Amino acid sequence: MRNIKKRFGNIQALAGVHLDLRENEIHGLVGDNGSGKSTLVKVLVGLHKPNDGEIRIRGDRVHIDNPKEAREYGISTVYQDLALAPDLTVAENIYLGRYPKKRVGPIPVVDYGKMKETASEVLRERLNIDIDPTSEVENLSGGERQAVAIARALIVDPEIIIMDEPMSSLSADSVKRVKQLVKNLRDEGVTVLLISHNLQEVFDLTNTLTILDNGHYVGRVQTDSITEDDVVRMMVGGKVPEEIEDQVDTTPTFSSVAGD
Repeated sequence: MRNIKKRFGNIQALAGVHLDLRENEIHGLVGDNGSGKSTLVKVLVGLHKPNDGEIRIRGDRVHIDNPKEAREYGISTVYQDLALAPDLTVAENIYLGRYPKKRVGPIPVVDYGKMKETASEVLRERLNIDIDPTSEVENLSGGERQAVAIARALIVDPEIIIMDEPMSSLSADSVKRVKQLVKNLRDEGVTVLLISHNLQEVFDLTNTLTILDNGHYVGRVQTDSITEDDVVRMMVGGKVPEEIEDQVDTTPTFSSVAGD
């Protein structure tokens, strides 16, 4: 994403923001409240139309007008509220809105057998978590619910999964489990865009960070080359500390990621 701008009336929510996602990485998007993180992601998945800027995937310029088109480009989202139906089963939630069908005579009906089998495979083989696909979601722990939401995103075989505050309000055990799920996704070759206010979690998981401040792009940096204090100063002050200027990419170009 390059030079993304978005206004809401007189409010400039994004003032020329950049974002680079590369294969096989966990990328952190960080910034204080009101920094533009959510707006940028909504532009990426087609919920907001930018006033300016462009998006390219593998070098090709694309226009994403809605979440369905985002999924067609290999982008799935796990929202903070998870958007699960607690009174439905795990398998039904994973396939929510996309139930597989089979024909009984001339009548198409939901193929519950296939739904259960595939849901179990995704959870067990791709996420390495054992959850009964016939269990109702309301009986699961917070970490297990997060796993179900991730499995639902995986059903469409995405290249990028956006995770919005995936560990908020979870117990310590559930946080540990979700961290492992995120690492499993990366090991599978899925790029994860992680949005979080918890810098400790961000530093534990990410390879790269994009830092925003009040709708402005501050920079892109390798996580292991800076400290949490550096990130806080960039988030709050909107400037790169002088001592780490050579570590931070503040003016990316499309050519800087060509071929990656």
